[in-house]
Formats: sequence, C-alpha cells, structure tokens
Amino acid sequence: MNKKWEYYICDQDKVNEISKKFNIDRLLATILVNRGICKEDEIRKFLEPTREDFHDPFLLPDMDIAVNTIIKAIEEKEKILIYGDYDVDGITSISVLQKFLEERGMNVANHIPNRLEEGYGLNKEAIKQIADDGYKLIITVDCGISGIEEIEYANSLGIRTIITDHHEPLDELPKAIAVVDAKRKDNKYPFNQLAGVGVVFKLIQAIGIKLGLDEKEYLKYLDLVCVGTISDIVPLVDENRVIAKLGLKLVNVTRNLGLKYLLQATGYKQIDSNAISFGIAPRINACGRMGHETEALDIFLSNDIDEVKELTEKLNNYNKTRQETEKKIVEEALELIEKNKENEKSAIVLGSPGWHHGVIGIVSSKITETYFKPSILVSFENGIAKGSGRSIPGFDLHEALCKSSKYLEKYGGHSMAVGLSLKEENFEAFKNEFEKIAKESKVEEILPIIYIDGVVKQEDIKPEHIKELEKLEPFGEGNKMPLFAYKGLKINSIRALTEGKHLKLTLKDDNIIIDAIGFNMGHLVNDYLIGDKVDVVGVLEINSFNGIESVQINLKDIMKSI
Repeated sequence: MNKKWEYYICDQDKVNEISKKFNIDRLLATILVNRGICKEDEIRKFLEPTREDFHDPFLLPDMDIAVNTIIKAIEEKEKILIYGDYDVDGITSISVLQKFLEERGMNVANHIPNRLEEGYGLNKEAIKQIADDGYKLIITVDCGISGIEEIEYANSLGIRTIITDHHEPLDELPKAIAVVDAKRKDNKYPFNQLAGVGVVFKLIQAIGIKLGLDEKEYLKYLDLVCVGTISDIVPLVDENRVIAKLGLKLVNVTRNLGLKYLLQATGYKQIDSNAISFGIAPRINACGRMGHETEALDIFLSNDIDEVKELTEKLNNYNKTRQETEKKIVEEALELIEKNKENEKSAIVLGSPGWHHGVIGIVSSKITETYFKPSILVSFENGIAKGSGRSIPGFDLHEALCKSSKYLEKYGGHSMAVGLSLKEENFEAFKNEFEKIAKESKVEEILPIIYIDGVVKQEDIKPEHIKELEKLEPFGEGNKMPLFAYKGLKINSIRALTEGKHLKLTLKDDNIIIDAIGFNMGHLVNDYLIGDKVDVVGVLEINSFNGIESVQINLKDIMKSI
C-alpha cells in the first residue's frame, strides 16, 4: 500500500535557539518546535511538569455544588453509590473515587453495567435496583452526560445524582443536581480533554482543598489516574500530560497491590506508556469485553495479597480468551473478505452469527488497519445485527451512519469509531447504502499519511541523542512517537522473521551498519535486494545487547531511493 510522506516544516533558527537555551539535543528541540511548544514556560511544563501546573478544579462547571453535596454526605454518613463504566477509564474512575471517599469514612458501593447484558451507561433497571437498596445519592463517573431519561427516572425515585463525565453533552443537560463536564457549552475550565478519571481526580482535588487536606491525600491516586488517562486515548497534552508524567513516576513505585501485580504479570521491564497501553489496558478491558467487569475493579480495590494474586491470574486468563476469540473472528473475517472480494469495495461491511460483541470492535480496527478502508462488523443474534465500526482519517463514519440511518435501530459514536444495531433483514440494504456513501466520498483516493519530524544523518543517530528523546515520554494521542526519515541507505542484509511476518534488515551508511526492524512488513522481503539504495522512515530506538548499546530503526515505511 502506498503511503504519503509528509514532512513538518521546521524553523531551524528556533530549533537552534531552544537547543542552546535549554541545553538539549537538536533532535529533541526539533520535536518541540514541530509540536508548537516554543515558549519558555510551555517547554518547562512539557518536559518537567510539577503539581503547580494543575488547573483550579473549581473552574469546572458545577464543581462547587458537587463538592458541597459530597461533603454534606460525608458529614451525615450517607450511603453513596458510584456508577461507572466497564473500560479502563471507568474502572480507574470508580477505584479512585471509592478509595478516596472510604478514607473519609463514607459507606460507598458501586455499579458497573455488564457490557453484554446492560450495555454502556445508565439504565433504568439498575437505577430501580439502586433505589430498592436504599441509596439516595449516585455519583456517575465516565458516563451519565447523555442519560436524560434515566436521570429523570432517578429523580422520580427520590435519588439525587451528581454527574462527572468527559463525553460530549446533548443539546439538553440531564437534570442532576450537578453536571461536572468540561465539554459543557458554558464551560470556563481551560482544558476540556480530560479523561473520565481526570474529571474524578479534579473532583477529589476540589474536595481535598475544601476540607483543607494535605495534597498527598489526593495526589497519591495519580498512579491510577495516569493508567486511566493513558488507556482512554485522550490527547496527552496540557493537564493530561501533567497527570501522565507525574503519574508514571508513582506507577513505578505504586502501593496499589492490584496495579503492582498486574505490572509484574505484563513482563514489561520498563514501566512507561507502552507498558500501560499494551500491558495493563488489555487485561482490564478484557474483563469488560468478556463480561467480568467487577473483577477488574476488585483488583484495584483489594488490599488482600492472596485475592490480588488470584485476580491477576484471572485477568491474564480473560485476556488470553479475548485474544483467542479475537484471532478466530479475524480469521473468519479475512476469509469472508477474500472469498467475496470485499477488499475491492470502498468499505468493508461484514456480518456473521456468533461473533462476540465485546471483541468485534477490536477486529474492525484490525480490518481497517489491514486494508485502510472503513469497516463495520456485526454479529447476528435473534434477528438483530449488533456491531462496531472503525474508520480512516478523511471519512466521517458517524456522518455516514446518519445518512443511512433509515436502516438502523440505534447508533452512536464519532467520526472514527461507532456502535450500531439494526434488524438482520435490513443488513444487505444497509451494506449497499453504506458502500454507496463510501464510494461517493472517494475513499479509494485517501492515502495513509506518515508525518515525519525530520531527516536524520549519520551524526544524529547516536545513543546519547536518542536517549534524550525519552524526555518526550509519555507518548500517546496528541504526543505521538517522533518519526524520522533516513535517506540513501544501502541494504546490507534482508530477511523475513516469524514465518514471514516481520522484516529484518541491516542498512549501511558509508562505514556504519544500522539495524532496522519492520513489524508486519515481512511481505516486502522480495521487493528489495542486497545493494539496493533505500529511504526509510521510522522510530529511533536504543537496542542493548551484551552491554553494548546501538541505535535501531523501528520501520514504518520503506521505499527505493530516487
């Protein structure tokens, strides 16, 4: 698949100025300039944020009301129920708020909807049970902003609600006693991209300030807040970067038994954003996907080492089951695509009985990544098709569903990811309509773009230069790993690894040899010969072997030099 290489236009005078003023390497200064981080205070805050860089939590809408209500509940020892979500953001949100309130002497319970039976967000059946159990105050975390009918129902049962959320509100806000969400139209908070657990952190920070608590009483939860923030793929800029950067320091020395044992189970030697994104998050999310959401929460709440060990093993097993289920659906989907030549269409829309609802979204992501086309996968069950879709930059998936909504029962999401349900009898008509919309949008003309931070030469790729780039951690949405192009290299050796899956090369620049690895690029092994001159783009990494450090290029693309 052809990819478009697009270079940042970088002000070299500004790079030199920042490099000299802050005594940092030119590669690091280049990234800062490319990211628009050029002012002295911005650079300091980005590279070395401190607790002083948190915004005033009372600037969030309704924060005063929420705090006063909760403090009154603390004083009156009122029973509180926290209503959350089954993903990492929701699980960490409940954990942080419940632990904080319990330390204030409160009687706190929680409810997480079962993904397979209840679906996402508030539902009336759960609210009725909460009322029957005698709770008069619900605090939602990472959900609730669209639950207008459900909040009305809670009000009718005499339940008060405080909503804390980070999703987009509808035109009308729920009639809760407080709605704390920086995406509200009347928001005055200086940053509106917090994760759900970030909003919870601001809530406990505000309660702490109001009660005159020592900072450590809320800052100590930054390990879990960091895990939820990185896992929720919110942009790691501004306050999210402060949370993630300070939080990672706590993750490395965490006192949370569950997090500690989960980290050990991942096998990651270095605890960074990768360990969170690819080690912790899949294990927590696997619980919700497979219908065991309470065990993900229990592992963070437990102080019993034997229980934590048992739960860690369970989470590992759920994750393995999720991987096996996912692999099976991927294989079946690829078979359908090849058999019916779906890859020749502008969009890939597939349906099959028995595909697991909790995993189907990940499979859609893989299909879209493989073919660089929007994809929708649904599972047929009792005459209903339920599923998920993923898109590519340049094609608005949610808008496409709006245009084909006459065939749908329910749908929601955003431009890049959606969930939907429809009657099985309408599936083929929907598929044809969706394909028509994708074709009219000229999806086949959209090329994947690789944004390149700069061109490196032999003198740039020394371990000491690459190590300095670690100051950019944590990486994630809004702060991607920097990519560099290296041109005019001669192929010294080339082979495929892992049954043809990956590509391994050594590349020569005059008298030096540079290692390169291209994951999932093994299919290119026969396109190049030893001696060919190539241009490559990738992430610069440090490889350590027998105590010797060298630079390796983690390839994202390769082409013959012109």
